[in-house]
Amino acid sequence: MAASELYTKYARVWIPDPEEVWKSAELLKDYKPGDKVLQLRLEEGKELEYCLDAKTKELPPLRNPDILVGENDLTALSYLHEPAVLHNLKVRFIDSKLIYTYCGIVLVAINPYEQLPIYGEDIINAYSGQNMGDMDPHIFAVAEEAYKQMARDERNQSIIVSGESGAGKTVSAKYAMRYFATVSGSASEANVEEKVLASNPIMESIGNAKTTRNDNSSRFGKYIEIGFDKRYRIIGANMRTYLLEKSRVVFQAEEERNYHIFYQLCASAALPEFKTLRLGNANYFHYTKQGGSPVIDGVDDAKEMVNTRQACTLLGISDSYQMGIFRILAGILHLGNVEFASRDSDSCTVPPKHEPLTIFCDLMGVEYEEMAHWLCHRKLATATETYIKPISKLHAINARDALAKHIYANLFNWIVDHVNKALHATVKQHSFIGVLDIYGFETFEINSFEQFCINYANEKLQQQFNMHVFKLEQEEYMKEQIPWTLIDFYDNQPCINLIEAKMGVLDLLDEECKMPKGSDDSWAQKLYNTHLNKCALFEKPRMSNKAFIIKHFADKVEYQCEGFLEKNKDTVYEEQIKVLKSSKFKLLLELFQDEEKVLSPTSATPSGRVPLTRMPVKPAKARPGQASKEHKKTVGHQFRNSLHLLMETLNATTPHYVRCIKPNDFKFPFTFDEKRAVQQLRACGVLETIRISAAGFPSRWTYQEFFSRYRVLMKQKDVLGDRKQTCKNVLEKLIQDKDKYQFGKTKIFFRAGQVAYLEKIRADKLRAACIRIQKTIRGWLMRKKYMRMRKAAITIQRHVRGYQARCYATFLRRTRAAITIQKFQRMYVVRKRYQGMRDATIALQALLRGYMVRNKYQMMLREHKCVVLQKHVRGWLARRRYGRTLRAIVYLQCCYRRMMAKRELKKLKIEARSVERYKKLHIGLENKIMQLQRKIDEQNKEYKSLLEKMTSLELTYSTETEKLRSDVERLRMSEEEARNATNRVLSLQEEIAKLRKELHHTQAEKKSIEEWADKYKHETEQLVSELKEQNSLLKTEKEELNRRIHDQAREITESMEKKLVEETKQLELDLNDERLRYQNLLNEFSRLEERYDDLKDEMNLMVSIPKPGHKRTDSTHSSNESEYTFSSEITEAEDLPLRMEEPSEKKAALDMSLFLKLQKRVSELEQEKQSLQDELDRKEEQALRAKAKEEERPPIRGAELEYESLKRQELESENKKLKNELNELQKALTETRAPEVTAPGAPAYRVLLDQLTSVSEELEVRKEEVLILRSQLVSQKEAIQPKHTMTDATILLEDVQKMKDKGEIAQAYIGLKETNRLLESQLQSQKKSHENELESLRGEIQSLKEENNRQQQLLAQNLQLPPEARIEASLQHEITRLTNENLDLMEQLEKQDKTVRKLKKQLKVFAKKIGELEVGQMENISPGQIIDEPIRPVNIPRKEKDFQGMLEYKKEDEQKLVKNLILELKPRGVAVNLIPGLPAYILFMCVRHADYLNDDQKVRSLLTSTINGIKKVLKKRGDDFETVSFWLSNTCRFLHCLKQYSGEEGFMKHNTPRQNEHCLTNFDLAEYRQVLSDLAIQIYQQLVRVLENILQPMIVSGMLEHETIQGVSGVKPTGLRKRTSSIADEGTYTLDSIIRQLNSFHSVMCQHGMDPELIKQVVKQMFYIIGAVTLNNLLLRKDMCSWSKGMQIRYNVSQLEEWLRDKNLMNSGAKETLEPLIQAAQLLQVKKKTDEDAEAICSMCNALTTAQIVKVLNLYTPVNEFEERVLVSFIRTIQVRLRDRKDSPQLLMDAKHIFPVTFPFNPSSLALETIQIPASLGLGFISRV
Repeated sequence: MAASELYTKYARVWIPDPEEVWKSAELLKDYKPGDKVLQLRLEEGKELEYCLDAKTKELPPLRNPDILVGENDLTALSYLHEPAVLHNLKVRFIDSKLIYTYCGIVLVAINPYEQLPIYGEDIINAYSGQNMGDMDPHIFAVAEEAYKQMARDERNQSIIVSGESGAGKTVSAKYAMRYFATVSGSASEANVEEKVLASNPIMESIGNAKTTRNDNSSRFGKYIEIGFDKRYRIIGANMRTYLLEKSRVVFQAEEERNYHIFYQLCASAALPEFKTLRLGNANYFHYTKQGGSPVIDGVDDAKEMVNTRQACTLLGISDSYQMGIFRILAGILHLGNVEFASRDSDSCTVPPKHEPLTIFCDLMGVEYEEMAHWLCHRKLATATETYIKPISKLHAINARDALAKHIYANLFNWIVDHVNKALHATVKQHSFIGVLDIYGFETFEINSFEQFCINYANEKLQQQFNMHVFKLEQEEYMKEQIPWTLIDFYDNQPCINLIEAKMGVLDLLDEECKMPKGSDDSWAQKLYNTHLNKCALFEKPRMSNKAFIIKHFADKVEYQCEGFLEKNKDTVYEEQIKVLKSSKFKLLLELFQDEEKVLSPTSATPSGRVPLTRMPVKPAKARPGQASKEHKKTVGHQFRNSLHLLMETLNATTPHYVRCIKPNDFKFPFTFDEKRAVQQLRACGVLETIRISAAGFPSRWTYQEFFSRYRVLMKQKDVLGDRKQTCKNVLEKLIQDKDKYQFGKTKIFFRAGQVAYLEKIRADKLRAACIRIQKTIRGWLMRKKYMRMRKAAITIQRHVRGYQARCYATFLRRTRAAITIQKFQRMYVVRKRYQGMRDATIALQALLRGYMVRNKYQMMLREHKCVVLQKHVRGWLARRRYGRTLRAIVYLQCCYRRMMAKRELKKLKIEARSVERYKKLHIGLENKIMQLQRKIDEQNKEYKSLLEKMTSLELTYSTETEKLRSDVERLRMSEEEARNATNRVLSLQEEIAKLRKELHHTQAEKKSIEEWADKYKHETEQLVSELKEQNSLLKTEKEELNRRIHDQAREITESMEKKLVEETKQLELDLNDERLRYQNLLNEFSRLEERYDDLKDEMNLMVSIPKPGHKRTDSTHSSNESEYTFSSEITEAEDLPLRMEEPSEKKAALDMSLFLKLQKRVSELEQEKQSLQDELDRKEEQALRAKAKEEERPPIRGAELEYESLKRQELESENKKLKNELNELQKALTETRAPEVTAPGAPAYRVLLDQLTSVSEELEVRKEEVLILRSQLVSQKEAIQPKHTMTDATILLEDVQKMKDKGEIAQAYIGLKETNRLLESQLQSQKKSHENELESLRGEIQSLKEENNRQQQLLAQNLQLPPEARIEASLQHEITRLTNENLDLMEQLEKQDKTVRKLKKQLKVFAKKIGELEVGQMENISPGQIIDEPIRPVNIPRKEKDFQGMLEYKKEDEQKLVKNLILELKPRGVAVNLIPGLPAYILFMCVRHADYLNDDQKVRSLLTSTINGIKKVLKKRGDDFETVSFWLSNTCRFLHCLKQYSGEEGFMKHNTPRQNEHCLTNFDLAEYRQVLSDLAIQIYQQLVRVLENILQPMIVSGMLEHETIQGVSGVKPTGLRKRTSSIADEGTYTLDSIIRQLNSFHSVMCQHGMDPELIKQVVKQMFYIIGAVTLNNLLLRKDMCSWSKGMQIRYNVSQLEEWLRDKNLMNSGAKETLEPLIQAAQLLQVKKKTDEDAEAICSMCNALTTAQIVKVLNLYTPVNEFEERVLVSFIRTIQVRLRDRKDSPQLLMDAKHIFPVTFPFNPSSLALETIQIPASLGLGFISRV
């Protein structure tokens, strides 16, 4: 495809720009051949017309696709040209904060002017051992590549660091050396790598200075060779220096400084040791004040002086030599202040007693007059005589400056020589890596001799670089068998010839220097005559005759000829040198002696060494002309020679290139100046590398990568089984021009732009597919929407039509209802009218008839009423009298009661006002209220009754009144009757008047009573309301108080719980930290121990080698046995000398706490041994005394019987004592027990009862033994008769026989009698104890009764309190009582437990001691008689059980046991065929037997041999996972057995009774348990290292690089630095490989019977390693940070989680260790645009540090065009939001971190007596007991 076809609409191009160098623009229409103008639109939206060059018609360079921008390797770009390189570097530097980028074989490093956290030891470890293309570009990657190639190819390496001043060359070289020092270490203990790094401060102080471009600019070139031995460890170094800028000593430009050392001296002038130097401020000296900038911001010169002096001390420069150096430097400063006075134009003089010169002469140790004379004169020698000529003031100043420069150059040489001596290798150097830190191409406004030499050196280096790049390209083509055509590249040999060839610039310069009157002007004319118009690279400036121009590879440079000759000659007057040589100053003499010895004394090779020859040069013998001839060699000649030697060295090594770029001239952090960057890119050869690559086939793909990337461009039928053929077929269809690509053996090579074309086709295909997918999905969505709308419309229609039908039906129903209603309403009106007329008629009839009947009825009624009236009047008169009397009585009663009530009310009011009344009211308030309420109800009832009486009286009165009225009317009508009754009527009227008065009076009384009742009721209600208010207030106060109490209690509880949780977490963290620290110390101890063993073996080997006649014995066993003696219970004094003989290194490594503990234990055991020895001595003395008495007295049996009775009495007293103690214990238990603690079913009661029962059983056994012993002693009393003489033997035998016949029955009877008595006494004592117990129970019942009474009294007291206070008081009292009782009971229970355990141990120890004493006494009592006597003592038989779970072996078989069971045991066979932990069980049963025998030596020896054997196995096969896992599980099982059978209560909870019988009886092995625990920790750490070494190669490939989900992540183009392919080839690891390995680890650990909790910890550690390594690589690999890779990682993590679920390990904490990796994968996949996204990221990524989050966002790279880059503003937002987060600034996780391990107790249910020892173990010498 033609390149012009790519210039279509929307294609993006680069156009030149005067400000930004290159600008991006977009084509607005397609380009057609012949067009002279391109229609473009800039990124800011501006449109313009770009005119093509009419001659070349060259199109602007195309821009790379966005997915290629920001690549790690510039050669991976499809379009290789200057704007693409510049843009890629800018994007990486500004947006991603990445300062390193590959450009083929070159590492481009941009100075960030900011400290970055990418040089820590964790980063070094991450790059160590990695392939260069697998990680992001870094100086460490280059250093690792050089180190790896040195070891792999057995070839020396060079790292060439170049760049202009301020670009960071020195820092890059420093970090490369730090990498070598960290990775390789030193072969000796002298820490050579520290010395190599320490040389930097010295060389920087004497060779670096501040320039306008750099505060720490190296003003010399240096090549440091770091030497390595055969094991590739640093053994030494050597430094060569080039072209020191001596002119800086005497002159500095504006804003520049002299060398740092001068300012450091001035800043330290106040120090006491510097008083003699008579220094002052830097502005005082002429040589330090010319630049006008004596201080560098942020640099403390005094502090730097301290660092310089420390570095000198470290490199072996003594204090006296240091003071000598400072003395010479101070002399140079004072020499610069020497002034001259002109006498005439040709002569000058030094002022008399000139102070600066006086100080200089004093410091240098020379004569003032001679130095003053030769500063102003010079000697001219001719063939016949010598002249002394005065010189002018200007020449004198130049001579002074030349002397100062010469002294400084020699001092520089001397220091470099001493640094080299300090770094010199003590052993033979096998290979080296050279680091060349040399000046880059320089061009200033005024360029002089220094710039000429620098650019000449860069021309040579660029030629070597071009040849190397060309060679690598050719090798790549030849390896892939691609036709090689010569690639045209810039060859700078013509420029080099112009400078160094015959009649070149340097040759003409040297020739001019030899001329008597040579000058810069004449030299310039010679240059013009020789090269102008003859060499295309040489030009003459238009406006100058004292300058010339050379076209270098980077740029044209104009050099000013002024000063060239002077600097080249480097003239120093010999007379001045002779004056200095006559000095008494030793160091000054050494400087000039060295000058005579070396070949290059001047600035060409200031190191004072012959570069690269490595051969000492002997000084020539006394030929007078030779020294001066050598001295007159020019600087240019020397520099040319040293440069040739340097190029020879570089050509003999494999070079690695680092090009440092200075991004701006203002030292602003992360600011990119395109103009300056392009200048340096052109100068450093990066663009030349790009041009060479672009000239051939720059883009290279493997067939698998090409197939994976461009599979979308193939049809199904195009895909064949052969991927290579498939790729060929597809390429032939896609690219018609076959010259655009070539097929290699393993790769496809593309011309520049072809990958971009393929990417465009791929993007178009994907875009078309996306459009089709979008079309289909949108059609499906619209169809779905239409169907939903149609369905909704049909539903609406159905509902509307139904609604209309329902409305019509409702209308019909309403019409029918209206007709019906009208019918019934009309009928109702007519019926109502009829009914009204009918009712009116009936009513009239009824009224009329009623009126007539009522008139008749009234007449009859009146007559009847008169009769009734008379009757009632008479009765009323009688009742009135009675009522009056009754009312009077009632009234008197009421008055009296009212008076009494008033008095009571007054008293109540007085009481109500008092405080006591209120209290009583509070106490019985509710009852009082009820009483008052009841009283009010009664009064209401009385009031109602009175009202009823009054109403009845009123009715009576009204009826009577009516009757009287009727009578009056009747009397009026009947006048006759009236006359007769006139008197009666008058009397009746009087009575009526009286009755009215009485009625009024009654009504008044009733009213007053009602008023009083209302008042009383109101007062009562008011009192009740007040009481209710008070009650409610009290209730609210009570509720408020209760609420406050509850709130306070809740707050206190919450705060306490929170505090407890925090303290618990803190304690857990502290515990984990302490455990981790302890385990790290243990790991360090084991490492030192192994190192000690290795050194000891080497020492033994070295000792044995020079003595061939000495035959060395095998001391492995003894050394191993003594290896762990410190951690055992040492009871023998013989072990102490052995320990004293151990080396001090081992003692220093001991843990002091353990040592003090062991020392205390040793002293206790020594005391116990001494007491036992004293007891034994006492018994022996008793035996000797008894023997002496026997010899004195004839009867022998008396002493024996006395001894036996004594022993019997001791046993009886011992048993009685123990029995009494047990009875007291039981009694105390029953007296102090609480029902809830010591109830018969309680655990504590059962435990104590079991212990008491076991102790009682043992007492019974001892009792039976005592009885049997007593009976036997009694039976043997008369059996043994003493011997008197040989003559009485027959008589004695007869007496014995008689006693045997007659006394046997009597003795047996006596024995039985005594036994019965003993049993009787025991029954009596038991009865007494039971009675005591019964009495104690009665006393306890009595105490409980008293307690009950007391509680009842307390309850009665509490009942008098208010309910709330009562409840609180009772609860508080009960809680206090129960707490105290529980504490007392717990304390007593603990005491009793301790007493029981103590008694049991004492009983066992006493029984053992008694047995030993019996054996000892039987051995000590008259051995001669035992031989002579036919009767021997009878042994007491013990009942033996079938198998006791012990194994017996002989002492001499111990090594055999260790060998067969530990050293030669194969884990695979044991794990598969036998029970897990079998070796641990066997070892423990052997320990049990030694414990049973009470043989502490045997126990100690066995345990020590076991520990040493395990260590030996792990040392021998420590890299085998099965071996380490096997012995970790067995060590843990052995540790658990020692705990389970230790006899401690905490470890016996899960034991069976049979297992409790197998507990250790004589020894407490707690300290050995600690030793075994430490050993298990060491084995665990070794296990972690083994599995880490196995997993490490799999993790990155399986978790990151392999595509588990095929086709998700596309393969991007790679550059020359090939990364590891993500396609699973044969031999590469996948996720399945990791899971298979995890399954293997898990199955092995399960087969070996490892504890489940320990397996969980191992799995957690494995997952942490997987997560940490994966995340670290993700953070260091830009190509892995994409959306698709995040999906791959999450899928891989889900597979690991699935594995955890399958193995039931989800609660092991392993998943939590993967949380940082999971969050990093989520971070790659989430949206990264808005503030909401930033907030979501901050809340989601809580397991990642801020540095990690920002790093992932910076590295995020789109793989496809559809992904978008993360904006810088979004990253800034994230940083602002995470500003307050306090987390570690460390970028990488510590992949070497090991979690602290714990070994939870895991008892075994396996019975020891059931274990069978297989014959395959070869342990036939062990017998079961």
